[in-house]
This record gives sequence, C-alpha cells and structure tokens, in this order.
Amino acid sequence: MAKPTIALIYDFDKTLSTTDMQEFDFIKNLGITPDEFWGDTSDLTELHEMDRILAYMYMMVIKCKEKNIKLTREYLNECGKNITLYRGVNTWFDRINAFGQSINVNVEHYIVSSGITEIIEGTDIHKYFKKIYGCNFLYDDKTKEAIWPAMSINYTQKTQFIFRISKGILDVRDDNSLNKHMSSRRIDYKNMIYIGDGLTDIPCMKLIREKGGKAIALYPSGCKDRVSQLVTDNRINYVCVADYSQSSTLEKIVKLMIENMALFGSLKEREEKQLAQFIKQSES
Repeated sequence: MAKPTIALIYDFDKTLSTTDMQEFDFIKNLGITPDEFWGDTSDLTELHEMDRILAYMYMMVIKCKEKNIKLTREYLNECGKNITLYRGVNTWFDRINAFGQSINVNVEHYIVSSGITEIIEGTDIHKYFKKIYGCNFLYDDKTKEAIWPAMSINYTQKTQFIFRISKGILDVRDDNSLNKHMSSRRIDYKNMIYIGDGLTDIPCMKLIREKGGKAIALYPSGCKDRVSQLVTDNRINYVCVADYSQSSTLEKIVKLMIENMALFGSLKEREEKQLAQFIKQSES
C-alpha cells in the first residue's frame, strides 16, 4: 500500500512569524517605524488605486534607494535571519514529519504568502518547505538590485497555488500542465490542512474546506478578537493559540487531522480493492 501524502499549507506573516516579516530588520534598517512604512504604502495605494501588495513592494524599492541601501537578494535573505517565530516553530516540522512516518504517511510543508520569498528563504526554517510561494523581485544583472516585481501574490491569488500543490505542478512557469484535466491528483484536497491567521486567508480556507480539507486559524495569546470573524462566518474547522510547541493544542489537532486522513485513505483503498475483487470473482 503506497504511503498517502498530506500537505500542510501555511501563511507566513502572523501565522509562523509573530508579525509582518518586513517589521524586523528590513524596516528597522530604514530608520522608520512600521506605522510609517505601512502608512506610506496605504497612501500610495489610495493615490494610484494600486494593488496593495504591488504598492508595498514598490515602497520597499523606493525606501531603500532613499537610504542608499542595495536591495539585493542577499540583503533580503539577511533580513530573514532575525525574524521572531512563534514558540515551537523551529522544532515543529521535524516533530510533525516524524509523526507522519510513524503512521506511514508522508507529510509535506508549503508556504503560500503575500510576503517576500527572499526574506523567508533567509529564515532557519526555509529548508523544511517543499515549495515557498511568495512575492519576489526581478534583479538587475549588473547591479544585482531589485528593479521590478517578478511575482506578486495578493490574497485572492493565493488559491491558484492550492491547485498547483494538489496537481503537483509546482513550477509557476508551467501553466499549460496546470490547466490540463487530470484523472488523479498528487495530493487530494481532503489531504490538505491550511493554517492561517486572518481575513486574507479566507479564499484558501474556503477552497480547501469545500473540497474536504481542513482549515485552522491561529491567534496570539490574549488576542482572540483577531480570528473572531473567521469563527462567526464559519470559515474554519479549528481555532487555537499560535503555539507550535510539543503537546500544544495546535500539535494535538494537527496530529489528529493527519491520523484521520491516513485512516480515511486506507479505508478507501481497501474498499476499492474489495469491490474490484468482488466484480472479478462474479465475472469468473
């Protein structure tokens, strides 16, 4: 019996990290406050009727030029090194992978974020993800500095990456394969768990739940109001404190989900084999 594969799909900002990734070294190095950076981004968005994600990426380029900071891939990687992650995140992936192996399941981890891929790649946990889908820049061949968005992902665009993960078409350049009909998927939607923190995660949560998967909303300790709307609107299966440590509520919930998905998959496979065998015997 082949091992089933289960996908854990995470937002990043305020889901794995305690706040927006830009609010650590990137904004600090600019010598301004997060309120100033995001305020200028909002002003730009309003003035030009811009997509907010494109606006903040443009603001990153402009602010770095003003401060004579070279916005290179390497610089953004460095900005990821001091990001504060929620409790237990650094050991989470090894623990969940080991649990999966103990019940004969492959667990894969993915990021689908409106944050910056290059910053995420600078964190210690980047190695655990099979694929990181986030915004990223195009760089000048000579100066190596960012000159244009190569990829921008707003919250409504996130769902396309759920389709990619399900079909196993992970290369964003391959649209032809993505749009082809497939009789079977590499990862069934019902074997997906989406973990997010807010309203921008609703499209992904809704898609995965409608197709049989699970959605979990996280909130910082003492800040239940951040996810109250998700609960009221029935967007999620579970809600809990953003604590990834061993024996946390989140770990218990995710392990139960993985175990249930594994059992369901095993039962379905046995049913199909038994029915096929019955038909074969009836025809002989």
